[in-house]
Amino acid sequence: MGKTRGMGAGRKLRTHRRRQRWADKSYKKSNLGNEWKKPFAGSSHAKGIVLEKIGIEAKQPNSAIRKCARVQLIKNGKKIAAFVPNDGCLNYIEENVSVDCRIWTKGSCRR
Repeated sequence: MGKTRGMGAGRKLRTHRRRQRWADKSYKKSNLGNEWKKPFAGSSHAKGIVLEKIGIEAKQPNSAIRKCARVQLIKNGKKIAAFVPNDGCLNYIEENVSVDCRIWTKGSCRR
């Protein structure tokens, strides 16, 4: 079974191609609109207010406690856990203070 052929096959070919596009990851990512449902809504930076300081335990086999802060974003009211980098930086952050958050990516390995 190959492609449909003939003079009246245009609609069949078009609808088949339209359905098959959804199997492509990049097409699905660009057309579903999930990027706007995430907390940062497509942007790389956002401003928020610190609600509390928290410690998040690391996954196995590490036993560290990552210093984080619970932050409510101003632009959409969503609450996120923001990682606080460097040693002792959590001491400079107080509750009910405005902070800038940014996305830390794990690197873009596109193939």
